[in-house]
Amino acid sequence: MHPEERSSLQRIEENGSDAVTSDHSRLEAQIHGRVQGVGFRYFVQREANSLGLSGWVRNLRSGSVQLVAEGPRSDLNSLLSLARKGPQMSYVESVDVRWKQAAEEFESFEVRYTV
Repeated sequence: MHPEERSSLQRIEENGSDAVTSDHSRLEAQIHGRVQGVGFRYFVQREANSLGLSGWVRNLRSGSVQLVAEGPRSDLNSLLSLARKGPQMSYVESVDVRWKQAAEEFESFEVRYTV
């Protein structure tokens, strides 16, 4: 092991977390179109779980769907690509995306109630 790798590993251990890496991000997205009543939230939940992501998805009264997910940036990009397509009966018009640093506040990925 390189000395640089060892010191990086030590920093991770000292911080008390071996799961948090610099590539962990938070994806916040609002999906517009025909995305309610077509299984969109459960589609997102299934895909997020298969990618090992945490967070939630919910319907908004405006007719759009809100998505918050955390994990490796590459997996979040995969989820975002899937959300832009949606399940078979959906039609995605647009997706508003915001990237943030992961807050590490979720343990799983869940469907939440409409707000």
